Amino acid sequence: MPQESMVVFGAHSDDFVIGAGATIAKYSQEGVHVTSIVFSYGEKSHPWLQEAVIKKMRAHEALEASTILGCKTYIYNLKELHFMEEYTEKYVDDAIHKLLMKIKPTKIFTHSPEDPHPDHKAAYNLTMDIIKKLSWKPEVYIYSIWNPVSFKTDYPSLYIDVSKTFSLKLKALKTFRSQRFHAIYPLLILVFKRALVCGIKIRKIFAERFYKIQ
Repeated sequence: MPQESMVVFGAHSDDFVIGAGATIAKYSQEGVHVTSIVFSYGEKSHPWLQEAVIKKMRAHEALEASTILGCKTYIYNLKELHFMEEYTEKYVDDAIHKLLMKIKPTKIFTHSPEDPHPDHKAAYNLTMDIIKKLSWKPEVYIYSIWNPVSFKTDYPSLYIDVSKTFSLKLKALKTFRSQRFHAIYPLLILVFKRALVCGIKIRKIFAERFYKIQ
């Protein structure tokens, strides 16, 4: 039988780790082929540095985190806050569609549309647009980054026991040295709280929760 595969979409280089890092590690350890698709390097994070320097730095961090989690990562060059217009102009839609046709994921994870960050909302919209063009119907799940509470209560919840891989998520987060003060440190308490609360829900130490929207 063909190897099961899943894809995790993220707006910026660290989102796939923050939103689903421990789940990626768990699936990877179970033999699932996991691919992370990143829409943007996040070049605005350090405006005092040259753009090429930032991109190289953030790409290196993302690939280092991917090695820890056991997934393969593709980074596309969409400018922050300009995802929708650049998506077509740079033919990113064609490139990602061809990649998905090759991977044939059975599960796709992406940002929650409730996330207040405009790039995260755009990533959700782009993901759903991509999925509509697929010839098969993968399961689609959303994850949270900056929205501390999700109101998608009409959708079924998927809880993943990540008690054995949560430490890998934390290790992967540490690779994003450039984002320590921009995102990692501000979100660390929220990441811990979510994992603990979700773990209690399924009587485990740590868990990650997603909403199945399709």
